[in-house]
Amino acid sequence: MATKTITLELDAYEMLRNAKRGGESFTEVVRRAVWVDAPATGETLRDYFRNGGSGVSGTYLDAVEEAAKHDPIPDDPWA
Repeated sequence: MATKTITLELDAYEMLRNAKRGGESFTEVVRRAVWVDAPATGETLRDYFRNGGSGVSGTYLDAVEEAAKHDPIPDDPWA
């Protein structure tokens, strides 16, 4: 397999290193990366979960949405 050497600034290297899981290589981390063109919205996050991107079940998500309907908004959100 061919390889390519790259140069990273230290903050980017630390982000990559911190993203490693167990014995994962840097190549595996990069292949697993999600390259986002636009910031995530609540809708895109919900769709990601609904489409199985996280492994969270639809039943669980339905329960969370139902519970959120009954969660009162506090008078002081900072309290």
